[in-house]
Amino acid sequence: MGLLKWNVYAIVMLVLNMQDFFVFAHEQSDLHGCYDVSSLPEPYKNLTGHCAQLWDNFYLRFLQDANNVVTIVLSANYTSGWVSMGFSNDGMMAGSSAMVGWVSEEHQANILQFKLQGYIPAEIIPDKGDLPLTKVPPAVLVKDSIIFLAFQLKYSKPLETQPIILAYGAKAPDTHHHHYLSIHDDKTTVAYNFLSHGHLRRCHGILAMVAWALLLPAGAIVARYFRHHEPLWYHLHIYFQCAGSIIGFVAVVVGMVLRPHLAIDIGTHANAGGLVLMLSILQVTALCVRPDKENKMRKYWNWYHHWVGRVSLFVAATNIISGIRLQGLHSSWQISYGIILSVTVIFVIILEVLLQMRRNEELPAAQMSSITRYSTID
Repeated sequence: MGLLKWNVYAIVMLVLNMQDFFVFAHEQSDLHGCYDVSSLPEPYKNLTGHCAQLWDNFYLRFLQDANNVVTIVLSANYTSGWVSMGFSNDGMMAGSSAMVGWVSEEHQANILQFKLQGYIPAEIIPDKGDLPLTKVPPAVLVKDSIIFLAFQLKYSKPLETQPIILAYGAKAPDTHHHHYLSIHDDKTTVAYNFLSHGHLRRCHGILAMVAWALLLPAGAIVARYFRHHEPLWYHLHIYFQCAGSIIGFVAVVVGMVLRPHLAIDIGTHANAGGLVLMLSILQVTALCVRPDKENKMRKYWNWYHHWVGRVSLFVAATNIISGIRLQGLHSSWQISYGIILSVTVIFVIILEVLLQMRRNEELPAAQMSSITRYSTID
């Protein structure tokens, strides 16, 4: 029981400090200025990747999938002229390629790739460049004084830290004179890591699965189906529940750090995760106040412990599915969780059948023992 008390104490201390994390996440979530992209065509309108402020009013929303396809939406304030996002090998403008968006004098929205061979307009070549564009057509949209540049790239390996050149100019390219690009009014170069938030997302997903799809269900299974292995089942149950609750807490913290960088509303998913964590912690702390078997309150404690555990596991299972869908994760995540869930359900069904069979075998023996005892008394 000494180890149990220390585990419970550690969890309680973590819970007492959760308020600071929630406040931090709430404050950070108000900082980003990503805008609604539902007016863009597929696949950009449903982009559920990360969102980050790159420079001033330039915001990047992107998703990099397991096939190294990077879907990008750049948004910025716009009144006239052009806006661009360039990719450079060394951070310099010369030799880079850029996607440029603008609205022409005929009020026609345009997006085009340019090859920046030098620093003068004659060296800016329209409809050329080294960006590995996919067959998905690029798109541009101007809405409520915000311009959106949307395009998709396909790389042979994951896109990591990439020098990005952001620029804008007051004069739109002349569509009647080979789309010549005027000199920029201002520009900047930033190095952006397209993998950093992907690592956080994978970490959050793995921790959540380990806690709520493996450890906590294992603790519940041990408690229901292996009670005849006394006292091993009890110690395993405690260890599984404590470990699952701690890892679940870490998953929630990682999720809160990740949340400000997401371009979607995950309020329901986040609230459900917090609810599951609280229920898990209540389950662990309830062990400290478990009445003795002879206590009349033991029956009600058992009801509480059993049903709170079942509800938390059900909510956790649906919330993991919700998280996979919200993030548009690769099918490997769906397959992995589907296998874990299927194996767990099949295992539980088999154990439940064996449990009922064992109870049916024990019932006649108990009845015969009772009859024999009464006969002896007579």
